[in-house]
Amino acid sequence: MKKKIAILGSTGSIGKTLIEIIKKDKKNFEIVLLSAERNYKELLKQAKFFKVKNIIINNKASYLDIKKDKYSKKVNVFNDFQNFDKIFKKRIDYVMSSISGIEGFKPTIEIIKYTKKIAIANKEAIICGWDFIEKELKKNKTDFIPVDSEHFSIWYALRDINKQLIDKIYLTASGGPFLNKPLKLNNIKIKQAIKHPNWKMGKKISIDSATMMNKVFEIIEAKKIFKIPFKKLSILIHPKSYIHAIIKFKNGLTKIVVHDTNMKIPIFNSLYSSNNFINSKKLDFKILNNLDLKKIDHKRFTVIKILNKLPEKSSLYETILVSINDKLVELFLDNKIKFTDISKKMHNILDLKELKKYKMIKPKKIEEIINLNKKIKNKVELIANS
Repeated sequence: MKKKIAILGSTGSIGKTLIEIIKKDKKNFEIVLLSAERNYKELLKQAKFFKVKNIIINNKASYLDIKKDKYSKKVNVFNDFQNFDKIFKKRIDYVMSSISGIEGFKPTIEIIKYTKKIAIANKEAIICGWDFIEKELKKNKTDFIPVDSEHFSIWYALRDINKQLIDKIYLTASGGPFLNKPLKLNNIKIKQAIKHPNWKMGKKISIDSATMMNKVFEIIEAKKIFKIPFKKLSILIHPKSYIHAIIKFKNGLTKIVVHDTNMKIPIFNSLYSSNNFINSKKLDFKILNNLDLKKIDHKRFTVIKILNKLPEKSSLYETILVSINDKLVELFLDNKIKFTDISKKMHNILDLKELKKYKMIKPKKIEEIINLNKKIKNKVELIANS
């Protein structure tokens, strides 16, 4: 029997990678739902190839465009995520949630009850609303796998392991495109900042990698997913991006998870059981003999200091952090601020007295997170333009 699956964000890099994996094993899968924000041409192409019966296109203009296509008469086309009841008559086998940004949070929460397993690639959903996600996972007995390469590696290494045995978890960071550049980065251009040395990624995540904000987010994610306190989580610079996680245990043993710089590996393993195989490169002993692991330079990557400002307990302050960063990166990509302004303004805005109160406020409703995100983004734009 074919496994029924849904992909939220099928036209992004994660979604397209999953599509390529399924293409090679088409006989074993039925895609029930595909979704995209605005790339309706790619969405239609995917839907036609897999004969998908349900598609969601969130952007209104793109929705109107897709309705003009003849193929739209053969499928159910929706303009929002309010119709899961119509789409899923019974629980499906697998969902990939890879919509970027806070926009992917609510659909991720709401689709959990319709699937036996969910793979989540949406950082913002986990950082801002993990408590809501975890509650839904437990309520519906839905299995969860993180897709980010570091968190997938930790998850894989910790299967059937007593968490009390963990002494320290190290997440690795390549250091991005400016690891060895002089510290004067005022005149950095967009094309320089998005040129990651090892990974092919979207613009937003590439900028986060260049500032090291992605590692701040990944530490928060790891803390929430694996219930590990901040003091047991650390970052190591590893320019080759070959090691993805190091877990030191109290029994004297250490696990190191290595895989190619290819997102196909965590995505493939989230989709299949451990009995399936993927072609991968042979172990690179040149890299293993020169791992070049080192502590992170806080002067170069000042956003790392933000971790010292975060409370141990979940709060709306995490939504504040995500929202500020999202807007600052957007402003940089629009050529409205300098690259170095991202880190500087991030610290300055986070230190505003009026925002510190959110460290003590735990979100009770999903809408609190969504509304605060909009409010903070507007505030950041006003501050940046003043």
